[in-house]
Amino acid sequence: MQGSSPRQYPPVDHDAALPDFHEADFAPNEPDPGSNEPDPGPNESNPELDDIKVEYHPHSQISSTVHHFSEFTRSRMTEHTVPRNNTPWEPFRTRLDFEIAEIALEAAMTKDQTNCLLDLVHRSASGNDKFTLQNHDEVRSLWDLASQRYTRFQNDTVSVPFDSEVHEFEMHYRPLWDWGLDLLRDKYLAPHFRFVRFIDEPWTADAFWNAQSQLPSDAKPLAYILYADKSKLSSFGTQKGYPIIARIANLPVHIRNNNTALGGGRVVGWLPIIVENQEHAKKKNYVDFKNAVWHTSFYQLLASVAQHSNTGYWFECGDGIKRRLWPVILILSADYEEQCIMALIRGLKGKFPCPVCLVPQDEQSVLATHEFRTRHQSEDVLRTARLKPSEKEKEAHLKAFSLRNVENVFSRVRHVDVHRALSFDRLHTNEEGLWGDHLWKEVKFWISDLGRDAAVKLDKNFDGLPRWPDLTHFSSVIAVDFTDGTVLGDLSKMIVFAAQDIFTSSRCKLGHLLLRCIRHYIEFDIYASLEVHTEHTIAAGRLAVQKFSEIMAEYIAQSQPETLKNWNFPKKHLVSHIFDDIISKGATRNYSTKPNEKMHGSLRKIYLQRTNFKNVASQILHYDEWLLTSTSMRTELDELDEYYKRNTCDPETHEALDLDDTGEPESTTIHAHLGSRQGNHSFSDIMLSHGTDRAFTNFRMKLNGFLNGFLPQHNIPLPDGKCIHLRAEDMITVFHFLRVNYESIVDWRLHRDLLRCNPKFYGLPRYDCVIVKTADKPFFARLVYMFSCLIGNTDFPLALIHPYDVGIASSCRRRDNDMGLWRVRAKPRISSEIISVQSIIRGAALANDPETDGDYFVIHTVDTDMFLRVKALQDQPST
Repeated sequence: MQGSSPRQYPPVDHDAALPDFHEADFAPNEPDPGSNEPDPGPNESNPELDDIKVEYHPHSQISSTVHHFSEFTRSRMTEHTVPRNNTPWEPFRTRLDFEIAEIALEAAMTKDQTNCLLDLVHRSASGNDKFTLQNHDEVRSLWDLASQRYTRFQNDTVSVPFDSEVHEFEMHYRPLWDWGLDLLRDKYLAPHFRFVRFIDEPWTADAFWNAQSQLPSDAKPLAYILYADKSKLSSFGTQKGYPIIARIANLPVHIRNNNTALGGGRVVGWLPIIVENQEHAKKKNYVDFKNAVWHTSFYQLLASVAQHSNTGYWFECGDGIKRRLWPVILILSADYEEQCIMALIRGLKGKFPCPVCLVPQDEQSVLATHEFRTRHQSEDVLRTARLKPSEKEKEAHLKAFSLRNVENVFSRVRHVDVHRALSFDRLHTNEEGLWGDHLWKEVKFWISDLGRDAAVKLDKNFDGLPRWPDLTHFSSVIAVDFTDGTVLGDLSKMIVFAAQDIFTSSRCKLGHLLLRCIRHYIEFDIYASLEVHTEHTIAAGRLAVQKFSEIMAEYIAQSQPETLKNWNFPKKHLVSHIFDDIISKGATRNYSTKPNEKMHGSLRKIYLQRTNFKNVASQILHYDEWLLTSTSMRTELDELDEYYKRNTCDPETHEALDLDDTGEPESTTIHAHLGSRQGNHSFSDIMLSHGTDRAFTNFRMKLNGFLNGFLPQHNIPLPDGKCIHLRAEDMITVFHFLRVNYESIVDWRLHRDLLRCNPKFYGLPRYDCVIVKTADKPFFARLVYMFSCLIGNTDFPLALIHPYDVGIASSCRRRDNDMGLWRVRAKPRISSEIISVQSIIRGAALANDPETDGDYFVIHTVDTDMFLRVKALQDQPST
C-alpha cells in the first residue's frame, strides 16, 4: 500500500475508511474483467489539497481510493476495540498473580527475593500484618528518617592551588570518628570488640601491641583499616568513582570482612577525580597537584580522628562500659599504585620505588634487606627540601628519596606511620601481579615455544583435574584472557599438576626450571594466606620466599637471553615484606583488598540502577545510607533464621541439603552425615547393576566381614550374639552425598567438606576422594559406594572405598619433591574395602599422573588445611 500527499505527516494507524478486502466486484471464481490496474475511484478526478491517495498491490484486485485528510485521520472502527481475551493473565490464576509476577520479572528478582515478595503479599492478605505504604515518595521519606540513626555523609569543598589558580573539588565523607562510634554504640557488636591481645587477628600482632604501648595506660586503641581505589562505574569506564572504605580492626574477621552485615566494610568517603588535562599530563608539577588534591580531600575524612588522636575520647560502649578510646590508623589496604599516592613516593620510575623500604630501582629482583622508610624520615626530607634556595635543589633532594613535594595527610594523625600502615596485598601483588602478569605469561611463552601439541595437552590436563568446591575448574586456559584475581589464584594452584608432564627437564629445561619457581611461589603464597600463624609457619613461609628467590635468580639468568624480560619491578620485590607484615598486623586477610574490591560491584549496581547518571556521587552515597540503615534494621530479624540456615545450603548446587527426621539441620557436632538418599536396594539388585565393577566383587561377603569385626571393636554387641550373615535379598540404603565436619589444623575451627559419590552429578560421574583414619597412619582413597546398613535397631553409615595406599619408592619420592608433589598409588580395584564414614578425616582432590596408570598426586593447594597435612607427610622420614 502506498500513500501520496503534497506534504508529509506523521504516520497514522487508521483503517476506518479503508474498504473491506472481501468486497470485490467479481465473484470469487471469476477472472478480473479488467486490466491489472485498479479502476480510478469516483473522487480521484478532482483531488483537493492534502488529499490522501491509497493504492493497493495489483494482486489484491482492489481499486485505489482518494480520501480527504480530515476523513483519513478519523479513529478506527469500534470492532477492533473489543478485547481479544477476557482473561489475558492466564495461565496465572488471577490478574493480581500476574501483575506481581510481572514486577518480579521486570526487577530481575532472584529466587529468594521473589519468595520473600510472595510471602509478604500473603502475610498482608491474611491480615497478620498491616501494610500502610502508599507510594514511592513515602518510602523515600521513611528511609531518610530511619537513616538518621547513623552518621550521614557530608559534602565539603576543598581548594588546592595550581598554575596560578585555585581549583575547587567536592569531597563527600562520613566523619571517620563518628562512624566508628556508631559501631561501638551498637549492642549487637559490643561483645565482639577486642581491646586486648589474642591470636591471629590484628589485635594479636605487634603493630597493635606497639600502638597500645604508646598510649596512656587507660587508653584503648580504636584501630581503623582504610582502603581507597578508583572504580569503573560505567561499562566503558567513562564514569568512575573513588570510594574510601573503612573497617574496624577491633572486630573479628568474620564480621569485619563481611560487606553486607553491620560491622563490615562501609563506604565512608568519595574522593574527587581530576579530569586529565592533556596540556599538563605527566608533568611533575601536575602530578604533585593531583596528589595534593588527594591528601587535602582525605583530611576531611580524618579531621575528627586527628583531633582525638591527641587526647583520646571517653565513650560508653554498647556493653555499658566506659572506655577511653584512642584512634589509630593501623592498616592501609591498597594496590601498589594507590600505595604510592598514600606514601607520596614517585612510583615505578623513582630511584626507590617501594613505599615501605629504600630498595634501589635496579635491585628489586633480588631478595635482600633494605633500610625501612619512616614517617619521621619522610617529614625531615620534605622539610629540608622546602628550605632549599632553588626549585632545582629542592627537586634534587626530594628525588634522592623518591618523595613528592606534598604534605602527607597521615602525618596529621598522631601515632600513625604511613609506611608501617601500608600492607602487603596478595590480590594485586601475587595473584594478579607476580603470578598473573609475569609467571603465568612465562608459562604461556614456553608452551608456545613447545608448539600446538603442548598447548592442547595443557588444556586437556586442566580439564581432567577433579572439581572441588570453591575452586575454579578450567576446561581450557591457553586461549583465555583471565582478569579476575580469584580465578588467577585458582589457576596458580593447579598449574603444577597440569604442566608437570609437559615441562620435563628433558623436553623443556627452562620450562621445568620455571615450574620449580612456581612450586615455591605457590608455597609461600599459601603460607601467606594462612588464617592463623605460628612461629613455625612464619619460619617456613620465609624459607619458601628465600627458595623462590634463589631459583628465580637461576631462572632469570638462564632465560633472559630468550625471553628478554626485565624482572626489576615492585611486585617482585614486595614479597620480601609479607611475613614482616604478618608479624606486625596479623594474617593477610586482615588487610586484603579482596573484600573492598567486591564492594565496587555493588557501587556499580547502584550507579546503573539508582542514579540518573548525573552528579552520581551524592546519589550513590544517599542510597548507601539507606542500605546501612536497612542492614541494621534487618540484623536482629535475621539472626535466628541465619542460625538455622547456615549449614543447609550446598555451595555447588545452591540447593538445600538433607535434613534429619526432626526437620532441623544436621548438627555440626556430628562428624559425618550421609545425604541424597537413593532408596533401598537388595544385594542381588546391587550385584546386577554393578557386577562388572571389580570393586563390588564379594561385596556382601566383605560387608559381613567388616561388621563382624567392627561391632565388637567398638563394644557394640552382635545381634543375638551371633555373627552377621547378610543374605542376597537383604536391603541397604544408598546415598550419593556425604558431609564431613573436621577440625582444621590451621585455625582449629570446624570446617566442612561436601563430598559426592554420584554416577551422574550434573551429567557426569563424580566420585570424590577422602583421607581415611587408621590405627597406624592415614591413607587416601576414592569413594565407590555409600550406604547405610540396619543392624538390629541401629543404622550404620558406611562406604565402599578404593584404597590408594600402595608404597612409593624413595627414588620416585625424591623426583616428586622437586615439584612439591605427593604421589599416591591405587591398589587393584578388586581390593576395595568397606569403612565407617566416621573414619573419614576429610575430603581430598587427586590429580591422575598421565604418565603412570594408577598413580595420582594429592592436590594440596585446595586449601590451607590440606596444604599443611601434605607438608606433614612430606616431612616424615622415607621408609
